[in-house]
Amino acid sequence: MMFEDRHAAPIFVGESPAFRQVLSFIAKLARCDAPVLIEGETGTGKELAARAIHYSGARGSAPFVPINCGAIPDNLVESELFGHVRGAFTDAREARSGVVTQAEGGTLFLDEIEALGAHAQVALLRFLQDLEYRPVGGSASRRANVRVLAASNTDLAALTRQGGYRQDLLFRLKVLVLDMPPLRARGDDAALLAEAFVARYCSRYGLPAIPIDPHSLAHLRGYDWPGNVRELENMVHRELLLNEGQTLYLNVPSVPSCGTTAVPVAEPGQVTDFRQAKAEAIARFERSYLSHLLASTAGNISLAARLCGQDRSRLNKLVRKYGLARSSFAEDATAQ
Repeated sequence: MMFEDRHAAPIFVGESPAFRQVLSFIAKLARCDAPVLIEGETGTGKELAARAIHYSGARGSAPFVPINCGAIPDNLVESELFGHVRGAFTDAREARSGVVTQAEGGTLFLDEIEALGAHAQVALLRFLQDLEYRPVGGSASRRANVRVLAASNTDLAALTRQGGYRQDLLFRLKVLVLDMPPLRARGDDAALLAEAFVARYCSRYGLPAIPIDPHSLAHLRGYDWPGNVRELENMVHRELLLNEGQTLYLNVPSVPSCGTTAVPVAEPGQVTDFRQAKAEAIARFERSYLSHLLASTAGNISLAARLCGQDRSRLNKLVRKYGLARSSFAEDATAQ
């Protein structure tokens, strides 16, 4: 994965063959100026890959302007993209430039491109044909000097076959394609990323460097990571902030869908450091105790805190630490 200065080329972390292939292809994409469609599951780093393409290429000193297509109402897409003149519509009290103008000379990144509605797809298709546009309410056309990169976590080809996306627009976007691999396909990269994230957040919060428990690192590879690198980063961030010891334990879920977590356990016959073994035993006890407690209160934290004689906020922190979903206990109680 990558850590980046928002105005510089990202720094990548990963040694797996799948990720090395991505890096090699990014270098090739940076040397040309054609549109690129970046595909991959959520959390795989599609925007950071787009930034790498931009900042490593000839347009790197010009603006990189991202826009989330899923956050724009269909009737406002043209105004967001191309801007508008004063009086173009009821609330247009003054002229406003769009993201195409803001990205002049640089790169326009269209994230969640699959979210565009029918009207917006037509407007974007018309722009991509010759990079000419007209501000809403304007009379003169303008020509843009931008490179267009787009990203989608949906299979646009399948969406097109189902009639949910224009095939001609797909062809315009899909001149070059970069497929971001999921974290589960990247072998030991998860451990490298976890260590890099720890270093990042220790630096951000002024914390001393802290090692990650080796058993925790070993468990990273066995998890499916449905949220990919973003899920891993959030987990490391949370565990680091809640950690109180000299070693960081990562409570990696054993099964992605059940909301449970795996606690490091030593192999039979293996002798471990006393403090480490003690911490593991405490972690196993705490998680087991909390699971039974929440089950008995149907996920009600306030009631659970009264029953166990703990402060509510502290109990809530422990629940979050072990990744226990209160809603699942409530659902279990309802189902009985």
